[in-house]
Amino acid sequence: MYFYAARQPILDRNKKLFAYELLFRDSLDNVFPDIDGDEATSKMIEASQFNMGISEFTGSKPAFINFTQDTLAKNYPEMLAPEEVVIEILETVKPGKKLLAQCKELHQKGYTIALDDYVHQSVWAHFYPFIKIIKVDIKDTSLEDIKQIINAVKDHSHIQLLAEKVETYEEYNQLLQMGFEYFQGFFFAKPEVVKTKSLSPSQMAMAELLYETSKPELDLNSITSVFERDVSLSYKLLRYANSAIFRRRSEISTIKQALVILGSGELKRFLGLMFAVTANPDKPTELIKLAMTRAKFCELIAHEIPSKIDISIAFLTGLLSMIDAILDEDMASVLEKLPLAQEIKDPLLTRKGVMAALIKLVELIEHAEWDKTDIVMDKLKLNKETAVEHYNQALSWADEQTQVTGS
Repeated sequence: MYFYAARQPILDRNKKLFAYELLFRDSLDNVFPDIDGDEATSKMIEASQFNMGISEFTGSKPAFINFTQDTLAKNYPEMLAPEEVVIEILETVKPGKKLLAQCKELHQKGYTIALDDYVHQSVWAHFYPFIKIIKVDIKDTSLEDIKQIINAVKDHSHIQLLAEKVETYEEYNQLLQMGFEYFQGFFFAKPEVVKTKSLSPSQMAMAELLYETSKPELDLNSITSVFERDVSLSYKLLRYANSAIFRRRSEISTIKQALVILGSGELKRFLGLMFAVTANPDKPTELIKLAMTRAKFCELIAHEIPSKIDISIAFLTGLLSMIDAILDEDMASVLEKLPLAQEIKDPLLTRKGVMAALIKLVELIEHAEWDKTDIVMDKLKLNKETAVEHYNQALSWADEQTQVTGS
């Protein structure tokens, strides 16, 4: 069984990954209307203990998971280890003696508790000793109310504030100055400042390699010479070719040997990843991981849809769908500088066609807009379970690749 869930990153003050929130389609609360509690419980037990577990899905980072009053009463949180879950109490849960007792008991057992979409009421002060994180939806909370929340918890130094739905760097910087510790939203996946700039020598080398590998026939001598001009890139190529994911029996020691053994498809994949990883080292790792997830998802789905799409094209198009955010530059301006096939550029610029629909699908999954994903999957004639499985596979692959490529 695979979780039908979006995995949204939660970053700390330094834009480093702190945790993920899992937004289930098949969840433990009223998002799961068609099955009873026993079946929901069995699904969670089966998934977390026998198949793809929570920690595997989140790369061993804590998972924020929503719980209602009823699921708390049924002790659902205790099916998961304290170190792998943050118990997120939904805003629909009313503060009262029963909830207070549940929070105290979970706190004593070592669980981290967060209040979701917090709206300040004085009664919540009784819960503060057992609460570690307070989440504030900045779209639904005025600046004055945010200041009231900050003032209410100022004497409880163990409580940390988490801003939800942070969509711009301006919002991130403002909330950072106000004392928020954690940030959730896609601010990191948008261009910080839209500007025009020239590509660095290393980026131009990567662009040259992307151009060379887009030709029908690879010119190994030309590709080898480009690699040999960049020691760092050569090292990463050899490291990638020798990595455990390929399970080589003998070590690869030369550039040309690595190119021959990797082959055209794997080489294109490696170069796409390297371009994303090296394009802007100041960007959060989660942005690169998001781009990698899109790339792998598009590659896997290309096998499934009736419309035939070259898997290398699908991979690179998915990867480059984040290039404007990676380089902090307008998409059209970036693509104008890159010697790429028009079948890659067109979906990213026009947002039309089958490849553009795949990009739209993965964007909707990222944002947990489940009703809209159903519509797109139907149009693409995709099996929903297969699409979900591929998304989960893409997440795991991206986690692995960020380790292999050193990002």
